[in-house]
Amino acid sequence: MENRWAIETKKLKRSFGHIDALNEINLKVPYGSFLTIFGPNGAGKTTLIKILSTLIKTSSGNAFVNGIDVAEGGEKIRSKIGLISHNTFSYNNLTPYENLKFYGKLHGLSNLETRIEELLNEVDLSQRRRDPVRTFSRGMQQRLAIARAMLNNPSIIFLDEPYTGLDQHATKILTGILKKLHTAKNTIIMTTHNLKQGLEVSDQVIIMAFGKIVFQKPVPEIISEEFEQIYFDCVEKRK
Repeated sequence: MENRWAIETKKLKRSFGHIDALNEINLKVPYGSFLTIFGPNGAGKTTLIKILSTLIKTSSGNAFVNGIDVAEGGEKIRSKIGLISHNTFSYNNLTPYENLKFYGKLHGLSNLETRIEELLNEVDLSQRRRDPVRTFSRGMQQRLAIARAMLNNPSIIFLDEPYTGLDQHATKILTGILKKLHTAKNTIIMTTHNLKQGLEVSDQVIIMAFGKIVFQKPVPEIISEEFEQIYFDCVEKRK
């Protein structure tokens, strides 16, 4: 039977010394869903994204991306996903064009020139395609990171606080791309502290605290006041 879940975790744990960053996380995300993960700093959001995108290993339990165990299929998973995080993964001495060409070759993509031009236009960097990335603002660098993450037409996209440090122009571009990807039935997992932005673009949400999922609901079923109270209670308990 075909796998139903784009993302699935079973009793997933990750510890750093004596600290449990993730404590038996059980999660199922259907294909085509847009899940936003909220939670205070230290809740385990980034750790979860890093495990699912194969950047770090689990301590125990299992995690599957597109039906593939992250412990065994790192290369296969990375070929199907896109990742946007605090780190833009760009080379500052290279131009946007050179950065995208480098990553495109890593993915073994065909029609690379056409794809690069398409993405540079989409993130509004075509006019700066030959300028070194070191001359870019934070917002421009993050727009390039968006293009890099979309380069291989990923079916699953992970975004770890993607709006952090973005100017208004970059925020508008990112929101537009996310809505377009969601309409196209890509699976999207995003972490953010911004309740308004997260609820605007996603169809289901969870709140994490102390390495656990403490709240999970489809967006249409959420009562705004109740949701905000649960979230801010988690933040206060973390202080």
